[in-house]
Amino acid sequence: MNKKRIAILGSTGSIGTQALQVIEEHSDLYEAYVLTANNSVDKLIAQARQCVPSAVVIANETHYEEVKNALSDLPIKVYAGAEALCQVVQDDNVDIVLASMVGFAGLRPTISAIKAKKMIALANKETLVVAGELINRLAAENQVPILPVDSEHSAIFQCLEPGNRIEKILLTCSGGPFRRLTPQQLGTVTKSDALAHPTWNMGAKITIDSATLMNKGFEVIEAKWLFGVTPDSIQVVVHPQSVIHSMVQFEDGAVKAQLGVPDMRLPIQYAFSYPQRLKSSFDRVDFFKMNALTFEQPDTEKFRCLALAYEALRQGGNMPCIVNAANEIANRAFIDDRISFTRISDIIEQTMAHSDFSAESSLELYLETDKQARAYASQLI
Repeated sequence: MNKKRIAILGSTGSIGTQALQVIEEHSDLYEAYVLTANNSVDKLIAQARQCVPSAVVIANETHYEEVKNALSDLPIKVYAGAEALCQVVQDDNVDIVLASMVGFAGLRPTISAIKAKKMIALANKETLVVAGELINRLAAENQVPILPVDSEHSAIFQCLEPGNRIEKILLTCSGGPFRRLTPQQLGTVTKSDALAHPTWNMGAKITIDSATLMNKGFEVIEAKWLFGVTPDSIQVVVHPQSVIHSMVQFEDGAVKAQLGVPDMRLPIQYAFSYPQRLKSSFDRVDFFKMNALTFEQPDTEKFRCLALAYEALRQGGNMPCIVNAANEIANRAFIDDRISFTRISDIIEQTMAHSDFSAESSLELYLETDKQARAYASQLI
């Protein structure tokens, strides 16, 4: 059996590094064929020296010479720039593209991979948040499967029953580190407070999004495009233990849940191996060590970002793109200590109100919408 060659867009991030662990554990089945990073030069070089892919891409072109020189003794092609990301996924030898870049930057390379008819293992939320209608259309035209890597969407995918209609998706949520705080206390939380996620180990951007619940809002939008349900059929359930990764309720009232330890390697591996399941060394759920599994409703007045994501999804068109752009700007400003935690949702809401709405779905529209929304959000800061 030939190995599946995998291009990892964002190999130095949390998902990318765990994907390399999966590939290493099943080196008889998979090969890291392409690695890419934006600025994490040292980590990219170390990964490339360890697994010797066919090619690496450093998106920030100022680092090109450093990466090239560091790998000059190995048979690895080195490229740089955003266009190189779009080109490298088209390589005839690539079988699977793991889209794990963070943010809007992951959209164009993913589109390029779909047009090249590559199977997509999708971990980049923003691709479907910004351009869900376009992505679904391109995937259908090119007969490309999109397999979810997010733990929640992987759980939903694993619970589906072909031929049986979904009545409701129950999208679980840890609630983040601030679910017990009052609105007044939220106004004084710090960056270090927000980065201390109670369950998952993720990069800074996604961890902040999890604290505001915007990450869950993005997952609601993703679920609409992945599973063809209406916004009203997606219910967010706060489940602090993060053992149930999500649930599906069918028309007869039956509910199926997928359970597991909080370990992203499991959904990554499942996306690579689907429809088969591979033996793994991952930890198992120990039910005798659990005191309880609890569930709560999210507070969308305290965590406005979740409500804004639902609103954007109901409006449709380019509104989710506007939300994503404003969130990326506000998230970065909070990390840089330029705004307070509660100001994040204010900036997003004001940008939504100011931006021009369009019901069209084209890459050109999304690129222009993103540019304008970022500019306005930046002015607010």
